[in-house]
Amino acid sequence: MQVVRARIGATARAAGRESGDIALLAVSKTFAAEAVRAAYAAGQREFGENYVQEALEKIAALSDLPLVWHFIGPIQSNKTRAIAENFDWVHSVAREKIAQRLADARPGGREPLNVCLQVNVSGEASKSGVAPEAVRPLAEAVRALPRLRLRGLMAIPEPALDVALQRRRCAGLRQLLAQLNAAGFGLDTLSMGMSQDLEAAVTEGATIVRIGTAIFGERKQA
Repeated sequence: MQVVRARIGATARAAGRESGDIALLAVSKTFAAEAVRAAYAAGQREFGENYVQEALEKIAALSDLPLVWHFIGPIQSNKTRAIAENFDWVHSVAREKIAQRLADARPGGREPLNVCLQVNVSGEASKSGVAPEAVRPLAEAVRALPRLRLRGLMAIPEPALDVALQRRRCAGLRQLLAQLNAAGFGLDTLSMGMSQDLEAAVTEGATIVRIGTAIFGERKQA
C-alpha cells in the first residue's frame, strides 16, 4: 500500500500536482473480506468491485467499517437495483437506460449515487464504454436524472507498454472532461490508471487511480 502511495506522490510532484488530489481506489475483486479488512487497517478506505454478488457478500461482512464502495465493472440491467442500493460510486455507466434504472432504484434516504461515464478511449470493439463522440449526449441525459450525481469520466484503455501511448489515451479522457466543463458541467473526476499505467494517468490528470495487483498481489480467479 505504501509503495503505491509513494508512486502516486512521486509522479504527482513531477507533474506539479498535489498528491492529495488523487484518490487511491483499492480494487478488491476476487479477494476475500479479510484482505479488505487488512487494507483498511493500513489506512485504505475506498474499495472497487466488479462482481455484484461477490461485492454484496463483502459489503455485508465489513459493515462494521466505514468504507466507501465503488462499482467499476460492466453493469447488467438486472443488477442495477443491487448496485444502486449498496454502492456509493458507479464508474461504468455507458448507457442512458442503465443510468435511468440506477436513478429509479437509488433509495431516497441516501446521498445521490456518484456516477462516472465509461469512455472507450482506445476504440476496442470488445471493450465497454461509450464512444468519445457520444459522451456529451449521454452526459446531458445523466445530469438530468434524479438521485444521481454526475462526477466525471472513467476509462480502461487497452493495455500498452508504450508510456507515450498510455499518456495519449489518458490525455484524450482529460480533454473530453475539459470539453464538458467548458460547456458548464462542473465535473471533478477522472477515473483512470491501474497498476501498469498509474504514472501516465497521474501525469495526465487522474483524480482516482484504480489499483489492484500492486496492493493485493496477483489476481485470484473469480
